[in-house]
Amino acid sequence: METVILARHAMATRFEIVLHGDNESHLQAAGQEVLDEIERLDKQLSFYDPHSQISRLNARAARESVRIEPRLFDLLFRARRLSEALDGAFDITVAPLMKAWGLAGGTGRVPSGEELMAARAKVGMEHVILDAERSEVRFDREGVLLDLGAIGKGYALEEAAEILREAEIENAFIHGGTSTAYAIGAPPDSDSWKIAVEDPTFSERAMLDPGSITEKERADSQLTTIALRDEGVSVSAIWGKRFQSHDRTYGHVLDPRIGRPTEGAALAAVVSPSATDTDAMATGLLTLGKEGMTRLEQHNSNIRAWVAERIDGPGQFKIHTLGIDPR
Repeated sequence: METVILARHAMATRFEIVLHGDNESHLQAAGQEVLDEIERLDKQLSFYDPHSQISRLNARAARESVRIEPRLFDLLFRARRLSEALDGAFDITVAPLMKAWGLAGGTGRVPSGEELMAARAKVGMEHVILDAERSEVRFDREGVLLDLGAIGKGYALEEAAEILREAEIENAFIHGGTSTAYAIGAPPDSDSWKIAVEDPTFSERAMLDPGSITEKERADSQLTTIALRDEGVSVSAIWGKRFQSHDRTYGHVLDPRIGRPTEGAALAAVVSPSATDTDAMATGLLTLGKEGMTRLEQHNSNIRAWVAERIDGPGQFKIHTLGIDPR
C-alpha cells in the first residue's frame, strides 16, 4: 500500500491531502488534480482578489443582472437554503458588517452606531435575487457584498472528494487549515479517519495565558475524537482572530442578524456527508448555540454536532450534542 501526501496554500490557509492506494503515480496525479481545482476555486470565490468572479459580481450586481457559472450559481442557491435553515445565523452577505468591524483584511475595530446601522441595511439574503433560468444574480441595493469565506473551504473539499471518487481513489483525507476536513474510506490501519476536537476550556486558557499550558495539558486537551468515513467535519470557535477594545475582547465571528460578534457558543463542530453543509452549519451553530441543533436536525437527519456553551465565568462550559455522546 502506497501513501502520498501533498499540500498547497489556497483560500488563505494550507490544504493537505493524504492518499492511500496501490499505484503511487495515480495517487500523485489525482492529488495534483484536486489541489489544482482548489486553487481554481480560490481564484473564483475570493472576496479579496479583484479579478475573482465573486469580486466582479460584487462590483456589478447592484446595477445589472450578472450571469455566472452554473456551478457557482448552484453554490449561491445552496447558501440561501442554508441561511434559511439556520435562521440567518449563517449569511454570505455578511461582508458589509465585516468591513464595519474592521475584520475584512484588518485587525478589528468597534464601529459607531451609525456605521453599524448602515452596514446592517445591506445584509440579508433577501437582497440577493437569484434567476435560476439564466444563472443570473442581482442585488436589490448598492453596497450588498457576497463573501463565501464561511462556506468556500467546505465546498472546495466537497468538489475535491468528487474528483477523487471519479479517479477511483478509495482511501483519502483532505483538510483545509484543520477547521474543515473530508474523509474518503479509511486509512490502512483503521476502520475510519480520526479527528481530535480541542476542549474549549483548554482553548480559552491558551488564548488568555499561553505560557500557563503544560505539555501534558496540551496532549490531553481533547473534547472528543470524531471518527469519519465518507463524511466532512467543520469546527468553528470564537478564539483565533480577535481584537481588544478598551476592556473587552471581540471575536471574529459575527451574528449577521444583529451585526455584532456572536456570543451564542464558544465552539461548534458539525459532521455530515456534505462538507459544504458542515462549513456553513458550524458557523451558524456557533451563533445559535444549543437551540440551533433542532434546526440542523430538521435540515438534515444525517448530522452529528457538538456545541460548547459558556455557563458561568471563564473556563466553564456545558457540552450539548446531537447524534452522539461527546465523552
